[in-house]
Parts: sequence; structure tokens; C-alpha cells
Amino acid sequence: MKINVYPSQLKGSIEAPASKSSMQRALSASLLRTGETVIHNPGNSNDDRAALENIQKLGAAVVTGTREMTVSSKGVQPVDSTLDCGESGLGIRMFTPIAALSSQELTVTGSGSLRTRPMDFFDEIFPKLGIAIQSDGGRLPMVIKGPLQPRNIEVDGSLSSQFLTGLLMAFAAAGAKDVTITVKGLKSKPYIDLTLKVLNDFGWRVQHNNYKTFYFPGNSELPEGKINYRVEGDWSGAAFLLVAGAIAGDITVIGLDPESTQADKAVLEALDSAGVKMDIETHQILVKKSVLKAFDFDATECPDLFPPLVALASVCSGITIISGASRLTHKESNRALTLQEEFGKMGVKISLDGDLMMIEGVEQLKAAVTHSHHDHRIAMACAVAALRADGPVEIEEAEAINKSYPDFYDDIRALGAELQNQN
Repeated sequence: MKINVYPSQLKGSIEAPASKSSMQRALSASLLRTGETVIHNPGNSNDDRAALENIQKLGAAVVTGTREMTVSSKGVQPVDSTLDCGESGLGIRMFTPIAALSSQELTVTGSGSLRTRPMDFFDEIFPKLGIAIQSDGGRLPMVIKGPLQPRNIEVDGSLSSQFLTGLLMAFAAAGAKDVTITVKGLKSKPYIDLTLKVLNDFGWRVQHNNYKTFYFPGNSELPEGKINYRVEGDWSGAAFLLVAGAIAGDITVIGLDPESTQADKAVLEALDSAGVKMDIETHQILVKKSVLKAFDFDATECPDLFPPLVALASVCSGITIISGASRLTHKESNRALTLQEEFGKMGVKISLDGDLMMIEGVEQLKAAVTHSHHDHRIAMACAVAALRADGPVEIEEAEAINKSYPDFYDDIRALGAELQNQN
């Protein structure tokens, strides 16, 4: 699908999409506990749908309503031998340890760029936990056979925190007691905060010492009866809306919690540093079109903010420096190079120097034909930047947004953006 996005002025209010980080963790927790969980404000992204399908394959029963869904579970009891995580990095790293709670042999696979991402940490760690594993040289598909046995282990957290999320959830569900996971070089700590919050909300207790060790005291008290869990508004997707307001009009984004543990809440710091005028209230944020200046920002703990912040920096006066670029290699695309290429087409010079990305702002971007590289965040970044171009920006493979924010084009259109579907 191709979409043309034209220079536009935005105005109005829009509700933030549901957080897929929160949604997928809630689905996992609702599978792992025995009983009924009602999930309010459920997401509908491709990643959410893959997670929903996987908990059903692992034994959960799901009834879906308009604004809520009910999950009934007796724990991990697979009814299908193959799990497909689609293109979800969190899904593959979280559901594989969870699936390994079963003694049944299971195949775990995915699609798109996920099939090329390194998964060799499974080969290294799983045998230490009593799990048999076969992989394609550290790549998908993987064949696993548990059951997982919680033991004291050490894991490398420098590439991603998502594998640790899976281990924390699986260890908790397995009733780990007096067991410690030691982590080296953990990145994306806020995502682990979100994992720990979900576990706590569902009754599991995990302690940590400055994110270096995670200890299971074995005193979890899971609540009986029905649990109600509300999925948060998504700061990752909303970051594109907030940037769009900063560069193209005054808008209000509803449904965001300023006290959230989500890593991408840090977009507020970047917007403030760029001189964006905001009114932050409980569950809503007003962003005003502002005179923008270059800013420095460390995105090491929130690498998903690179695409929206590049769109912001592209119209800031001066050279913006964002650190943490090394975190972009193993995403849906190599995002550092992809951003450099696609924004270069719109007249924005992006330089890379080790872990640093430098973006030279321009007064007005150029009309261009861009490509998402099948990366949802690249598609959204190009669409937001197009609001300040001198003509239409075409986005090829624009449907990539379905991975995380399928309503994105409809939402910015509702705010006043002029879009035209090519096919």
C-alpha cells in the first residue's frame, strides 16, 4: 500500500492507542494465572493479535467484547504445537520461556525481520534451565521442550530486556523460590519496570537490587476470583502524535499517564528540550505548535523514540544529537541507516558517529518518495515529517503501521492531516 501525506495543519483531540507493551504483558499474565482476567482497553495491533493467538494456543480461552476481553486460564496447557509470534520481538522473547513451562515439544517461529534477528541467548540459557532446544544456528524457528526449572542463572541484558521479561514471568509462574537471576549490562530498564508492575498487579512478587539481580522470595499470593486490568495508553505510538502537534498544530492527546513506567514517556523530556509548549494534565497532554530548537537527548533506554524524535529534529533549528544509536541495529530494520536514508530523501542530513546520531534541521522538508522498509515506526516518522514538507511525501509499504498502531493514518486524518491512498 502507498500513501501520500500532504503538508497540513492539525487541530483537535485524539485518544492515544493502547500500549502493545502493556497489552502483551497483560495477556501473558492472564495466561499464567489460574482464573479469569478482564482486560480493559485492549489493543488491536498485529503484535497484540499474535500474542492473543499464542495464549489461546497455550490453553487460554478468550471472549472478546467491544472495549474489553475476558481471558480464562488454568495455566500453560498447550493445545497447539506451533507458536507464531509474527514480527514481535517482545513476543518471541517473552512467549518462548513461558511456553517452556510445558513438557510438550513446541515449535516457536515468527516472520519478517524476526527470522533474521539473533536468538542465540535461548541456546545458551535454556539448557541451564532443563529445557531442550534446537534452533537454526541461533535463528528461528526453534523447537523447545520443557518443563523449565527455575535456577540461579546469569543473563546478558545488553542487547534487549525482552528475554529477561520472559524469564521473570516464567520463573514467577513456575513458583520460583529462593532463586536469583543475575543480569549484566541491562538496557531498557523502564520496560523491566513495566514487567515488574504487571507481575505485581497479578500477585507475583519479585525483588531487584539496582536491576543487577532479581530475586524470587517465593511468597507470592495470587488473588482469587476475577482480576480487572486496564491497558495503558501507549507512549510509543503517542510520541508520533505529540511530535505531530509540535510541528503542525495544537492537539490534545488523551489517555496517557504521566506517571507510567513506560520508557517512551521520556518523549516529554525531549519535547521540552526542543522548546515545545505543553500543558500536561492527568491522562491528557496538550501540545502546541512551537518554535523549535535543536536538542540533545539520550535514547539508550528508549530506542523506539528515535523515529519520532528524528521527525522532530528535522525541523528544529540547529543540529540535534541523539545518543543510543547502537540500540537500533536489531529492529524491524536497521533503523539508524533507514532513518538516514529516508530522511535524506526529504533533504535532512543525518550523520552517524558510533553511538551518536546527528540531525541537521531544515526549515522545510522536501517532497519525496519514501519507503517504510517494512518498519512501522519508519512509516509513521515519514508521515509526521511530511506535515512540514513543501509537497506530498509518498510512503511505500505504508501498511507497516499495522504492527503497532493500525489506526495511525485515520487518527492523524481526524486531526486534519491530508492523506491520499494510492492503492
